[in-house]
Formats: sequence, structure tokens, C-alpha cells
Amino acid sequence: MFSNYIKTAVRSLLRHRFFSIINIFGLAVAMALSMVIIMLVADQMMYDRYNTKRDRIYRINSIPTSSKGETRDETATTTLPLKQELLDNYQGVEKAARIMRGFGNMWMEIEQNVNIPVAGYFADPEVLDVFEYELEYGDPNTALVEPYSVVLTRKAAKKLFRQENPVGEMFKVGTEGPYKVTGVLKDNHHKSHIVFDALASISTVKSLEAQAKRGKDLDDWYNYTAGWIYVLLEKTKTPADIEKSLTSIEKKHFSVITNPDTQRKVKYKLQQMMSITPGAFINNPIGPFLPWIFVYFFMGLAGVVMLTSCFNFTNLSIARSLTRAREIGVRKVTGAMRWQIFIQFLSESVIVALLALAGAIVLLIALKPLMLELSFAHLMKWDLEANYFVFAVFLVFAIFVGILAGVFPAVVLSGFQPVKVLKGLNTMRLFSGMKLRKTLLVTQFTFSLVFILSVIVVFNQLQLFLRADHGFNMEKKMVVGLSNTPAELLKTELLKYNNIENVTAVSHVLAAGSTYGEGYKRSLDEKEWTDLCYYSTDEDYLKNLNIPLVASTYFLTESGASNKNFVVLNEKAVEAFHFKSPMDALGQEIILQKDSSRKQIIGVVKDYNHQMLMEKMEPLALIYDTAQQNILQVQYRGAYEDAGKSVEAAWATINPSLKIDYKDFYGEVHKIYDIFFGDLVSILSVIAFLAIIISCLGLLGMATYATETRLKEISIRKVLGSSDGSLIYILSKGFVSMLLIAIVLAVPAAYFLNNLWLEQLAYHVSVDVITIVIGVTTLIIFGAGTIGSQAWRAIYVKPVDNLRGE
Repeated sequence: MFSNYIKTAVRSLLRHRFFSIINIFGLAVAMALSMVIIMLVADQMMYDRYNTKRDRIYRINSIPTSSKGETRDETATTTLPLKQELLDNYQGVEKAARIMRGFGNMWMEIEQNVNIPVAGYFADPEVLDVFEYELEYGDPNTALVEPYSVVLTRKAAKKLFRQENPVGEMFKVGTEGPYKVTGVLKDNHHKSHIVFDALASISTVKSLEAQAKRGKDLDDWYNYTAGWIYVLLEKTKTPADIEKSLTSIEKKHFSVITNPDTQRKVKYKLQQMMSITPGAFINNPIGPFLPWIFVYFFMGLAGVVMLTSCFNFTNLSIARSLTRAREIGVRKVTGAMRWQIFIQFLSESVIVALLALAGAIVLLIALKPLMLELSFAHLMKWDLEANYFVFAVFLVFAIFVGILAGVFPAVVLSGFQPVKVLKGLNTMRLFSGMKLRKTLLVTQFTFSLVFILSVIVVFNQLQLFLRADHGFNMEKKMVVGLSNTPAELLKTELLKYNNIENVTAVSHVLAAGSTYGEGYKRSLDEKEWTDLCYYSTDEDYLKNLNIPLVASTYFLTESGASNKNFVVLNEKAVEAFHFKSPMDALGQEIILQKDSSRKQIIGVVKDYNHQMLMEKMEPLALIYDTAQQNILQVQYRGAYEDAGKSVEAAWATINPSLKIDYKDFYGEVHKIYDIFFGDLVSILSVIAFLAIIISCLGLLGMATYATETRLKEISIRKVLGSSDGSLIYILSKGFVSMLLIAIVLAVPAAYFLNNLWLEQLAYHVSVDVITIVIGVTTLIIFGAGTIGSQAWRAIYVKPVDNLRGE
């Protein structure tokens, strides 16, 4: 019986090739997009699955709380003394492992030092057991015990050393070391939410503390940002048991805060390892993760396109009901039951979906490299690997889509009454009251126009970010990483070259996403500290950026080391400290929160956007601290390539053994915008294009069918003298009215949805008339072209061919 269903379904698809191609192509495109999202979510769900102890591993997160009870956002890092406190004084934890930042580069490829060969962490020896990291070489019991011992990944070992087994080899990490390789991890292709090239023994930190290269973070109960703690629960214990212990520890160490100005209470919170990615958006992640909000966003986009494609199938199936009405009537007269006809039509739908799945897989192979080229995908280290489980999900998804798209037409068509359809009643009248097809088409084009308008808005917002006046000069500048080189030494060497105009040392790139901040007060009697963003600069900073002074002076070369006692504020900071005017602020002192030192205000600069344009302009302090100066900003003349050669020559003179790292200043300032908004424009553009193409395919099928079913009417009208224009108008007016209704619905919807996120940005564009006109015009061009292509056929209809048998 089922083989007959399949044979009949295949014959029907071949008989109506044009409609079948539209359905299969539309579903294939939508399914390919949905399958990319499935692969992304499946990829994230595979993280840490290899760990046999995964159900008992928890990360202890922190929620900082002020003395007034005000809480900050949850952070994945926590206070490191907590580990020993749990193990020594409480039960329920089988093992605990600390992972501490500060060894090598960060996992995220931003602001990395090219002369540091690895990205990694300091870690307890227990890390190898808790996370089940297997060593290819070395002893797991001793690999992370001694100070300055390091375990490398296989990839890092190949990069650093030529030999297969580098255990016993030495290497330096910046100015630290030498470190001794004591182990190499097996390359098992396991996915872990912790990303690193190397793990150094946490016992090294004590040595670095003794050399004053690090603060005493291992013993600081009030530093909740230095590292992460993972606990392996005993088999008989539950998270509730550990939470009781954590509450007791909170009361013991945070009931009394001795220095509210520099200390915060911390509330601990357990997070199951398998809920990290995908998971909630939490600060200080230890590796790449996908927040659920991104999953929902991608699923929503794919769902809209998928529904649009399913609408096509439903629409065309109902439209073809006239040609199949007699078939259904004959089947019922000869004994077919309604459920049999229902299964027949549903099987056709599932076969279409399975054929679309084959096409979608081909499209997926083409789409995957493009997806992985996105800046955000590279940043978050997506790989979108497929396995048997993913392909099984694809198959189930295709069958589900087939049922979803075909269930309504199957219900409707299987309900035809033989008496009515065999009498020749026009089946299309059965749906005249429902107006279902019109509703579906309007919905499709409404979605399409919302996407088109959203793409234009996001593109306009990106252009605003890229072209906005930040209040400082970005032209002909490059950023040079110092890599622990004395700034003044390199600066002096650079200025010997004719095409180097100006050089300044600074802590970090201006307005590029990194924020350094400190608390200040005018008087210790004040209750609250005023948070200021800050940049550590030198005396040439304002000249380099063409930033004007509002009052007094800037740091002077002749002041030398005494510059560290001074501070320069912006106008916003003057207002924040309630000075009457910039002149009133000059000579006043403000107190630095971290060490209670006093800084004299020697100048006030004009406000400029020192943060990303997504944030409003904040109070700013410019300080002078050579220890925090990490880069040089170089103003040059002529071409970037020529200036680069000068920088390379100067670097070779000062640091012949180190690699140089220099980048275009403008590119660094706008990198984050390109990563997020540039990718968003690309994604939404593709989805908008797919949505409108699918909608137009559905419209094309409907217009084709409408023309074919009215050929006799058109022929009669021609015989009676109707003009070509009137025929086009008659055939097009229904579809044009649907386009107009879609425009009326989509414009306010797009305006509302886009304003929801635009209002979260300090500087943003608007959904203006020009944007709406461009979007509506685009939709009309696609829609009119599709409708017109079929309406135009009416001009070439020959009445004699269609009325010959009448």
C-alpha cells in the first residue's frame, strides 16, 4: 500500500514539474539555512560531552554585591582562596581546580602580543583529572606540580618545537620564564569550553608574586576576577549541599567589610558545566560560548524563512486543488477512505521535503565555508562539524517540515465531496471565503519587507559608526605593540625617520572596545566613588590626536616622573565632580580609590568619544603611568606601506630578536563594529534575499496558475475587444493589492522592531522615509517583475487555441 502511495506521489510531482521545482527549491533553500543553525547548536552542545564526570562538575560563579546590597552582573570568575576553604572545612567536594588568567595571551584573538608564543592559564594539577585531559607525553601526576612547568597542546608543541616529544625543553613567555615542558596533551579532537595552548603550574604564581610581577590574588578574598574554580562533587552529594557550604563561607568572609571603598561582598553561585555553552550570558568567560539569546535569534530567523517556504507549499497545493478535485472524487467513489487520501497527500509532501533535503545538503556544503568566514565565527572558534547524530537530526527535521507543510492541504483536499467535484463545481470557490492563499502570500511579503528594511537600517548604522566624527583625528596613524620595549627608546628611534611625524605612548587603543576604569573622590567624606574611564598617556598624546585643551596645560616633558601625580579630565568628568567650570577644577585634587593617592588636576580637555559609539560619552581621566603604556600611536606622512617600512626598521634597531606587530589605527578602532554589525549585515542580507526569492517563487506559482485557469476568460475578453493593458490590469490587481497590504503591515512592524534595538545605542540612525522608500521600492520591483512576467503572457494568448472546442 505504501509503495502505491510513493508511486502516485512521484507521478504527481513529475506531472506538475514547474510547481514541484518551486516547492523543492524553496524548501531546500530554507532547510539549508535551518540546517546551518542546527549544526551550530549541535556543535555547541558537543562541548565537554567527552567528559565521563560531566554531570558532577560545576563552576563556581560570582555575583559582586555592594555594601548597600546592589548586585552587579554575574561573572564566571571567582575568589581563588575559596578552593582551599571548601576542601579543608566542608564536605561534598571530591576535587577542586583553580584556573588563573595571566599566562600568555588571552584565548580571544584580540590585543594579543605576537612575541608571546602561547595563549593559556595557570592551573592546578587537578585540572588534568577533573577535565580528563590525557597526556601523550609526560606524567599527569607531576606535570603541573613544580613551578615553571608547562603542559602544551599537541598543536602548540608542533608550533614551538621540531621534535615529536618536547618534554624537558625550555621556552620563555614574554619576560617570564624560562618554562619547562613537562607534558603534551593527546589530540583527541574533544571539544572543551576551556580554550588554551598551554597550562602552567599555578605554583609558578607564588614565585611571580615574590618577584613583584603579580599581586597576591591567590589569597585575596575580594578579588573575584583573577581566575575560575571548578569543583567535582562527590557521587552522593547534590548542588544544594554545596550551596549550603558556599552560603556559610559567604557569611564567614563577607559579613563584615573592613574597607567598603575597595572591597565588595561576593555571592557564590554554582553553574553546571554542561549549561555553560549554550548558556546564559555571563561576564569573564574562560573560552568561546554561545549565549541562548543568539541561539533564539538565529532560530527565529531560520524559522521565518522556513515558514515562508512552507507557506509556498500550502499555497500551491491548494491552488492545484482544481486539477486534482476530480482525481479525489474518483478515488472516493471507487472506495478510498478519507484517511487514505490524507496519507497520499501527506506522503507527497514528505517526498518533496526529502528531495529538498538532498538539495539543502548540497547548498549547505556551499554555505558552510562562507559561514565560517564570518568574523564572529572566527572569533568564537566555530567549526560546524557534522556527524551521524547531526544527519539523523536533518532527516527528522526534513520529515517534520514535510508534515508541517503538507498537513493542511492534506486535510482540505481529502475532505472534498465526490458529488460536488464530479459535477464540475469550480473547486477554487471552496476557498473563496477562507482567503487563505491571500493571507499566506501577504504574510510572506510582510516578512520579506521587514527583513529588507532591517538590512538597510543595520547597514546605515554600520556606516554611521564607520564615518562618525569621534572628536579626534584618525587619519594616517598606526598602532605599534611595545612587547615590553621601553616606549621612550622606540619613540626616539622612530622620530629619526622623515615620514614619521609624531609618536605617543598610550595604554590601549582609543574607542576600540577596551575600557580601563578607576574610582575617584574629591574628598574622603563623600559616600560614593566616581567611576572614571582612563588612558595612561604621555606628553604627546593630545598633539597626536588633535584633541583641544579647554583649560590650562597637559603633561610636560620637563616634569618627568612627577607627571604621575597629575591628572587631566574631560568636561564630563568636571561635571561629575560638580566643579563649577573647567577653570574651577584646575589645581584641585582628587583621590584614587585603589591606593588613596592624590592626583592634582592640571588640565581639562574637550569631550570626545573615547569609548565605542554604542555607549554614551563618559567621564574620562588621562593619567601618566609608564608601566601601563602598552602601545605606540604613530602619526605618519605618505603611504601606509612606506611608514610600515620605517617602523620595521626602527624596531629592528631596538629589538632585532623580536617580532613586530603594527596595525592601522582606523581599522583597530572600527574592528568590533565590523565583527558584529558587518556580520549582521551579511547574515540579514542573505536571509532577506532568500525570503523575498522564496516569496516571489510562491507568487510566481500563484500567478502562473491564475493565468492558466483563466485562459478561456482571457480569450473571450480578447475576442470582445479588450486591450492588452486591461488584461494585464485584470490579472494583476489582486496580487498588487496583496503587495500593498504587505507594505502597510511591514512598515510599522519594521519601524517598531528596529527601534527596540536602536534605542539601546547612544548614537544611532532612525528608520526614516528614505529607508522605507528604498525598502518598499525593492519589494515592488521584485513583486511587480514576478506578477508582470505572467500577466504579460495574456497578451500572447491566441483565442482560437483556447476556444476551439467551445
